[in-house]
Amino acid sequence: MFNCLRICIHNYIMRCYGKCVNIYSICEKCLFKVLFVYKFYCLEFQKRIYLFNITSMIFKSDKKRIFSGVQPSGNLHIGNYLGAIKNWVELQDKYESIFCVVDMHAITAPQDPEMLRKKTIEIAKIYLAAGIDPRKSSIFIQSHVSEHAELMWVLNTIAKISELDKMTQFKDKAQKTGRESAGVGLYDYPVLMAADILLYDTEVVPVGEDQKQHVELARDLAKRFNSKFGETFIVPEVHIKKEGMRVMGLDNPEKKMSKSAESIYNRIELLDDVETIRKKIRKAVTDSGSEIVYSDEKPALKNLINIHSSFSGKTPKEIEAIFKGKGYGDFKADLAEVIIAFLQPFQEKFSNLSDEDVLRVLNDGKEKVRKIAKEKMDEVKKRVGFVIIK
Repeated sequence: MFNCLRICIHNYIMRCYGKCVNIYSICEKCLFKVLFVYKFYCLEFQKRIYLFNITSMIFKSDKKRIFSGVQPSGNLHIGNYLGAIKNWVELQDKYESIFCVVDMHAITAPQDPEMLRKKTIEIAKIYLAAGIDPRKSSIFIQSHVSEHAELMWVLNTIAKISELDKMTQFKDKAQKTGRESAGVGLYDYPVLMAADILLYDTEVVPVGEDQKQHVELARDLAKRFNSKFGETFIVPEVHIKKEGMRVMGLDNPEKKMSKSAESIYNRIELLDDVETIRKKIRKAVTDSGSEIVYSDEKPALKNLINIHSSFSGKTPKEIEAIFKGKGYGDFKADLAEVIIAFLQPFQEKFSNLSDEDVLRVLNDGKEKVRKIAKEKMDEVKKRVGFVIIK
C-alpha cells in the first residue's frame, strides 16, 4: 500500500508541477502527512483538485493491478478458457483487474473488417459469460484507448531490433509466409503488448508460458525507460499458474490446442453444440493400448485426462480409478458429457447477452481505464520532452 501511495504522490507532483521529487526516500510515517501538505497547498491556490479526489488517492485500493487480454480472431476454445479466462475469473477478487479485447493485436494478421467487429463483441460476451464481473473488473476494447498506440511509439524508440529478433512467436508465425513477407506489425507486436501492460502501472501479468518472453520484454523496456528518463513505470511480474496445464490439440498431443489450427478437430470451441462436442471427442487421437492410465508415455490420453480433471474437479488418479477395467470408448463418452455440463450453462449465459448490453459494459470500462491511461501518457510525454497544452 505504501509503495502505491508513494507512486500516487510522485505522479501527482509531476502532473501539477512538472517536478521530479525523490518521494521514495520518505519514511512511511511521513507519507500521509506529505500527501496532505501538497494537496491542501494546491487547494489553497484554487487548483482544480477536489477533496473527493484527495480521499480517493489516499485510500486507493491496496490490491495489485493485473492486465491481460485476448485477440478477437478465430474461435475461442476450451484451451483459452482453462489456460487464461478461468484464471482471470479467480484473480479478479484478489487483484484490481483490467481485461482487454486486443483488436489492435488482431490486425497484425489479415482480418475481414465485419468479422473483426463481430468477434470483438463475441470475445467480450465470452468474458462476461465466463464470470468476469464488470463490477470487479474493467473490460474494454484496446483500440478505444488511443494511448496504447501512443505509448507503443515511444517504447519503439528504446526497443532494440536484437530484442525483437529473439521473439519466438514472430519466428513461428513468419515461417508460414517467410520473413520477408511478414508485416512490421507482427514483428513489432511485443512492443504493443509492452505498452498495454505498462500503460496501467500493471504489477502482475497473468499469461501462458508462451507469452512469458513478451512480458520479459515489457520488464526490460520499463527498466530502460526509468533509467533514461526517471522513475515512470512499474516493472511488472509474470503470473503463470503453477497448477495450470497446457491444453494440447485433440488431433496432435505434441502441439497446443489452437484457434488457428487448420482442422476443426484440433479443438473444442466454447460455442460448439452438443453433437459437435461428442463427435470431436470421439475423433480425438489416443495412444496404443486400452487402459485409462495417466502417464507421460501416453501423451494423448494424458491430455484428455487433464481436460476431464479441469472440468470435473477430479484428480487424474481418481479418474484412473473410475475407469479401471474400462476402455477408451467409455472414457471419451464421459469426457464429452463433462465438457457439455460446463459449456451448456456457459452458452446460455452467452446467448442472453445482447450486443447493446455488452457495448455499455465496454464503454464503462473504457471510461474507467482511460483516466489511468491518459495520466500515465501525460507523464511519459513530460518525461521525453513533448510540449503539452492543457
